[in-house]
Amino acid sequence: MAYVSAVMAHPAFTTRFSPDLVRPGLRVPVTADVKLFAEAVALGNEVVWLHCHGERFSDPAASRPKHPPRLLKESGPTIPAGGTIPSAPEPLPDTMDYDPATRRLKVGKGYIDNVTPEMWAYEVSGKRVLWQWFSYRRLDRSPLDDIQPKGWPPEYTTDLLDLLHVLGRLIALEPAQADLLNRICAGPLRGAEELREAGAFTTEQEKSASPKGKEKKKA
Repeated sequence: MAYVSAVMAHPAFTTRFSPDLVRPGLRVPVTADVKLFAEAVALGNEVVWLHCHGERFSDPAASRPKHPPRLLKESGPTIPAGGTIPSAPEPLPDTMDYDPATRRLKVGKGYIDNVTPEMWAYEVSGKRVLWQWFSYRRLDRSPLDDIQPKGWPPEYTTDLLDLLHVLGRLIALEPAQADLLNRICAGPLRGAEELREAGAFTTEQEKSASPKGKEKKKA
């Protein structure tokens, strides 16, 4: 999982293989270089940790504590004096805009500073992450969402700041992921047939059901 995340979860992969991605099914370039594979796993551990907001793949020894990831204090998003997003009785905000000149994310009558253009534009599967997040918390939602709070609760602000920190750190990893992908594709790769013959695609259940697996159980 860590290897796949390091190699595929970044824009350079999509750019490099865009003609192939029109067909269903992802194809992973698997390096035959053991050191390069280990490097990818180490990088992928951080990618998964970030995507899980620190809940998975945590390792304090590797600077991955089990709590929401944070950018360096001077580069992270902040809410300045006067920027607090109003709570009830103020209704939920219905607009979210971004000013690239000031790097300010405006949420209704509140705002967050130190938000980069890359954070604002960050996409997953063609969807803008920040806008997708806000669309489930804005005033103008589906009637089925009427059970949501009428005003903006403080935990929404906490969640938004957590998300911005995660996006900032994922963006910072992209150059290393692009370089890694280039080196993997330029070196020796393991083919699908080679991996299949080695049993890489065989599940534990299938192994147990095989004649060799049954003999091993008896022994």
